[in-house]
Amino acid sequence: MPRRLTRLSSEELVCLFVELSIKQDDALLGFETKKSNRIYGRIDAIVKELKSREGDQRRALIPLYTHGNPQVRLKAATVTLALEPAAARKILESMKDIHGPQRLYAGMTLRALDDGIFKPI
Repeated sequence: MPRRLTRLSSEELVCLFVELSIKQDDALLGFETKKSNRIYGRIDAIVKELKSREGDQRRALIPLYTHGNPQVRLKAATVTLALEPAAARKILESMKDIHGPQRLYAGMTLRALDDGIFKPI
């Protein structure tokens, strides 16, 4: 990252989250697993920074539930499950009708939630 995340506003972090999620989508579609995994780490750092801010600023990701890119919607819903469980789950369930890696990941996440394996924090 060119700048330290702590120096960015929440709005700038959301923009970076979107940018990286789209890049991750491109990497997944291109079967570039290593690249996708590196991007995952960068997205995770953004989410941790947002969560650490007063009032849990992950809430700024909730408007991304309607983003045009499925990876952006998937990532936003997954990382805000603890904040908006019903709405986030609805987004994950909507992924069952798309083609692409998001369909699989959303299905696995829902299964893990239902089985009690995954507990959103």
